Amino acid sequence: RAKEIKTKLGTLIQKHDSAIDFIIPYPEKPEKPPKAQKPSPEEALQWRDSLEKLLQNPYGLSSFLTFLRSEFSEENAEFWVACEDYKKTKSPVKMAEKARKIYEEFIQTEAPKEVNIDHFTKAVTMKNLVEPSPTSFDMAQKRIFALMEKDSLPRFVRSEFYQELIK
Repeated sequence: RAKEIKTKLGTLIQKHDSAIDFIIPYPEKPEKPPKAQKPSPEEALQWRDSLEKLLQNPYGLSSFLTFLRSEFSEENAEFWVACEDYKKTKSPVKMAEKARKIYEEFIQTEAPKEVNIDHFTKAVTMKNLVEPSPTSFDMAQKRIFALMEKDSLPRFVRSEFYQELIK
């Protein structure tokens, strides 16, 4: 075995000129997306009354997720984000793949980040996943949005982090 390795190494050393063919070029470092700009206090104040505006603002979404993580309750917002990403998917193959991931991570019983949806919504969602479409998770996503609006948003608005944003 050692002799075999030595022979292979010797071959590589002798063929150093052709070894360049085996080097996989790395693309330039990908540009980091610009950091989400901190909103004005006026803009942040609008989030109190509109979860939709909060979730559509990159800084707001990031702040909300950070807050929810501090409470160990980020699964609803992460599910919502995953659904938004899923809806933008064009390829049927990728859509089916993402649908399976979302189901396994958030919907199935005992999922790592199982969201709290009723049995009817879960059944409808599972039926929709037989033939995944952009609307497969709509009912579940609406239920989770309503839950976050009623429960998570008021807690976020009372948090110190949010209070700092509106000063």
